[in-house]
Amino acid sequence: MVEMTTGLIALGAGVAIGFAALGSGIGQGIASSAAAGATAENESLLAKMIVFAALPETQAIYGFVIAILLMFVFAA
Repeated sequence: MVEMTTGLIALGAGVAIGFAALGSGIGQGIASSAAAGATAENESLLAKMIVFAALPETQAIYGFVIAILLMFVFAA
């Protein structure tokens, strides 16, 4: 029973980081393309657009935190 629980926790951690990274990548691609277009129109928006392009990365960080919690807190 312990091996099955450990395996399911590892599977859950993989799913958490996988879906979070997938969503973050899609969001970052959309935001970066819009930021490139806006910066081409008005160069003074560059600093704001860098922030908006990096914002979807926090979703992957949240998925990583959940995976770490699953592996080290709940597996013990």
